[in-house]
Amino acid sequence: MAASRDQTSDLFGTPEGEIPIEAPLAERMRPREFVDFVGQEDITAVDRPLRRAIEADQLSSVIFWGPPGSGKTTLAHLIARRTKAQFVPFSAVTGGVPELRALIKTAEQRQSINGQRTILFVDEIHRFNKAQQDAFLPHVERGTIILVGATTENPSFEVIAPLLSRSLVIVLKPLSGEALGQILDRALVDSAIGLGQWNASLSTDARQRLMAYGNGDARALLTALDFVVRQQPVGPDGTRLIDGAALEAALMKKSIRYDKSGEEHYNVISAYIKSLRDSDPDGALYWLARMLEGGEDPKFIARRLVVFASEDVGNADPMGLVVAAAVAQAVQFVGLPEAQINLAQGTTYLATRQKDNASYVGLLEAMEDAKTQGNIGVPLHLRNAVTSMMKGLGYGKGYRYVHDDPQAKTQDHLPEALKGHRYYRPKDA
Repeated sequence: MAASRDQTSDLFGTPEGEIPIEAPLAERMRPREFVDFVGQEDITAVDRPLRRAIEADQLSSVIFWGPPGSGKTTLAHLIARRTKAQFVPFSAVTGGVPELRALIKTAEQRQSINGQRTILFVDEIHRFNKAQQDAFLPHVERGTIILVGATTENPSFEVIAPLLSRSLVIVLKPLSGEALGQILDRALVDSAIGLGQWNASLSTDARQRLMAYGNGDARALLTALDFVVRQQPVGPDGTRLIDGAALEAALMKKSIRYDKSGEEHYNVISAYIKSLRDSDPDGALYWLARMLEGGEDPKFIARRLVVFASEDVGNADPMGLVVAAAVAQAVQFVGLPEAQINLAQGTTYLATRQKDNASYVGLLEAMEDAKTQGNIGVPLHLRNAVTSMMKGLGYGKGYRYVHDDPQAKTQDHLPEALKGHRYYRPKDA
């Protein structure tokens, strides 16, 4: 990930080739050329449309969507280096609509005076609310600005539809272990802008744990690496050897990162539930471990087990709900770390049970009929005649008491409009 060291101006404010040594390691190691950009080859390879558009200076409005540390801002840097347009960075965290209007006014003047386009890079674009995002529309529509947005949140929910329809959405993935390994190794050996002068080396265990801590995020990886290397004392041979124990001690936390509020939270719980549903106890235990290691609230996991027991196991094994409810109670009573044993028992029990979602499916169908059919009256024979007037109106007339008449269970219990409809269809029926 070594950066090129020419003297061209960095439009983000730092002259390239003069990167301050006190700058964070992640900033110093940021790629300045596509050849140094690793981990997103499916969108940055030589033959990919995005790279061709950037290198030909023909980029249209685009939104980069990806997790932290996946390369969104780095791609903006690469665009800045190659465009003849004026590249203007803007942060939705520190700037507001008044500052945006001033930038757009300047862009309009620039376009009218010398015909130069303006590329506006908006970091954290999801921080703008929907009304604020409307401010971009007329200027993107007229071509006054080419919008380059970056967001960690799903644009489908966080970016207004008119802006999405005028932009290309590029999805960046969390960096793979292989990509993180390349970034890590380059940072360790680069003496000019990396940590080469610190003469540090990582054990195989520490290297793997550090990449796990990075969790697809190059910035987090390099920040942790920088701290660990600087904290490690020099050994008798002049090197700083970092093993797994030294890494854990320096970071003062387990070597795993887990976003409890972002998309990864939903991805992992989804993988957990699907493993349970597919009767895979091994997969379910792994995703359970990921959540527990990442600090997920055990009560959240227990609640999901209780829901799963009725939604997916259902009457194929009614004890599933009993076990799930007991696990939820145990989690409340015992607490971590021991409660993880209760969660593991509930997980493996529910994963290995037969599955039947007939109760849930039947409820959904009945609710749909309840919404679409309106307030259909209760059949008279099913109503209670609690007054003589109601009895005179036919309430309860013809109702057969099943304890006196075993054939009573065949009488109709649905309104006439839904007569014969079957909602509950258990798999063994």
